[in-house]
Amino acid sequence: MRELSSTDPIGQNIIKLVSNVCFSVFVFSVLIFTVIAITYQPPDPWESSRALTKVFTDVENATFKTDTSVLKTGEDDPAAAPALAPSAITEATIEISENRIENKTVVSECSEMIAVNCSDPRVLIAIERFNLKVFKTIVFLEYQTPVNGSRLDECDVSWRFRNKKEKSWRKYRDFRRFKIGYGVNCTYKVMNAKGWHSGINARRPRVRVNGTRSGGNANAKVAPPPFRDDEINDTIPVLGSGNDFRKGKYLYYSRGGDYCKGMNHYLWSFLCALGEAQYLNRTFVMDLSICLSATHTASKKDEEGKDFRFYYDFEHLKEASEIVEEGEFLKDWKKWDNTHKKKKIQVRKVASYKVTPMQLKKDKSTIIWRQFDAPEPENYWYRVCEGQAANYIQRPWHALWKSKRLMNIVSEISGQMDWDFDAVHVVRGEKAQNKELWPHLDADTWPDALVTKLQGIVQPWRNLYIATNEPFYYYFDKLRSHYKVHLLDDYKELWGNTSEWYNETSLLNGGLPVDFDGYMRVEVDTEVLYRAKTRVETFYNLTSDCKDGINTC
Repeated sequence: MRELSSTDPIGQNIIKLVSNVCFSVFVFSVLIFTVIAITYQPPDPWESSRALTKVFTDVENATFKTDTSVLKTGEDDPAAAPALAPSAITEATIEISENRIENKTVVSECSEMIAVNCSDPRVLIAIERFNLKVFKTIVFLEYQTPVNGSRLDECDVSWRFRNKKEKSWRKYRDFRRFKIGYGVNCTYKVMNAKGWHSGINARRPRVRVNGTRSGGNANAKVAPPPFRDDEINDTIPVLGSGNDFRKGKYLYYSRGGDYCKGMNHYLWSFLCALGEAQYLNRTFVMDLSICLSATHTASKKDEEGKDFRFYYDFEHLKEASEIVEEGEFLKDWKKWDNTHKKKKIQVRKVASYKVTPMQLKKDKSTIIWRQFDAPEPENYWYRVCEGQAANYIQRPWHALWKSKRLMNIVSEISGQMDWDFDAVHVVRGEKAQNKELWPHLDADTWPDALVTKLQGIVQPWRNLYIATNEPFYYYFDKLRSHYKVHLLDDYKELWGNTSEWYNETSLLNGGLPVDFDGYMRVEVDTEVLYRAKTRVETFYNLTSDCKDGINTC
C-alpha cells in the first residue's frame, strides 16, 4: 500500500501534463480556425462566372473605394451573351442572296452606264461585301434598300449593326454614301465610301414629339422639336386592375444609407435587392430616382432626382426581371386599401437585414417590406446579401446594361473614327495627387512620359482615343504631334442642346434639360475604350504603381 501511495503524485502529474498539452493543442486549433474564419471570404458567384466582381467588391469599413474611371456592366461580360442573338450578314448569306437574283444579265458596255440603279439588288451585294472587308469589328444585321445619293454614281444605304465587343443584342444604325463603279464583266463595285452618317438620303425619318413654342417673346430662342427613339421602350410598367395587384407578391425596400453614396455602392446594393426578389420569386418595387454622389456632379454636391433611365437600360431590366415602379406600386396599394377597408393588403415589415432571405422564403404576405432605419452601416441594402445569404442570392448582373442613349453616343464616337482606333486609359485626378499611395503615377502620366511610353505600343498617326479623368483639355497636346488624338470633349455636339440625346433625356425629365454629368462621361469613356483595337491601361502599361495603392499589386 505504501508503494502504491508513493507513486500516486507521479501518476497525477503525468495526467495533468497530458491534459495541459491536449488543452493547449485544442486552444491553438481553435485560434487558427478563428483566424481563418475571420480572414476567409468565399468567392462571389459573379467572380466564378468570369465577371465583374472586382470592380464592385473592394469594400473597406462598409464603404466603397473603387476606381470610378471605368465602369463595367452586364453587356461587357462574355458570359452574359444573349441566347438568341440576331442573325448576322456574312459572306455565306451574301452568296445565298446572290443566287436568288434572277435575270443576271451582264451589261455589255459599262461606259454607257452613266447613272447607277441603286435599287438593283446587286448594288446592295457589292456594298455588303465591301463593308465586310473594311469593318471587321462590326456585325452587320440588316440593310435597307439603297437610294440615290447626290450624284448619278452614288448610292446611300443604311444598316443596323452591333460591335463584336458588345455582347448585348442591341442594334445601332449607320447610313453612308458609296461611290459605285464597275468591275469585271461590268459587275458593280464600290469605289469608295464616305464617313459615318454620310448617307443622309438613307436616314430614316424620326418620330417627332409635338413641340410648343414659348409664347410672349417673339425673339425667344425656341428649342428644336424633340425626337423620340422608337427603338427604346423605357416606359413605366403599369400593374393593372386592383385584383391583379392583390394577386401579386412584392418585395419593397425603403431607402437606406446607400442613397447618395457612390454609384458602384448603389449598384452593389441594388443588385442585392433585385437578387433577393428573384430568390423569393417576388416582383421588386423599384425607385427610379437616384441621388448622384458629389464625385460625379459639376456642383461637387450630391444631387437628387436623377432618373435611373439616364444611366441604365430600363427596357432590358424590365425584360430580364420582374419589377414595378415605386410610384405606381404605392398608388395601387393605397387605392386597394381605400376600397377594401376590411380586407387590406397583408404586409410583413422587416426591420433588420439580419432577417435572412431564407427565413422569408415561405412567407405568404403580399408585400415584404424591408425597412432600413438603423444607423450606418447597418442600413445598407447590400448587408442583406452578406453571410450565409451570399450562398443563396445571385446578383443578376446580366440584367444591368448601360443606357442605350449613351451607347448611341459611343457608337457615334467609334463610327466617326471608322471603328479603327487605339485607346489609352489615363488615370489622374486624386490618385495622381496622392503621392503616398501612388508615388510614381503623376510622373508616369506626365505628357512627356506618355509620348515615350505610347510610341513603343501604338503606331504613329493612328486614331488615339484618350479615356481620362484629367480635367485640363490641353494636357495631352504633346501627343498630337504623333497621333490623331480624340478626347470625349471633342464630341460635345452629341449631347449638346440640338442632339437626340438632349431631346430624349429632356422628355424623360419633364421637359427640363439634363446635365451630361461625370458618371455619364465614365460610362461613355469605358465603352469607347473597350472598342479600341489596342488598349493601353494606366496600371498595367504606363506605371508600376499598384491600382489600389502601395503593396496592393
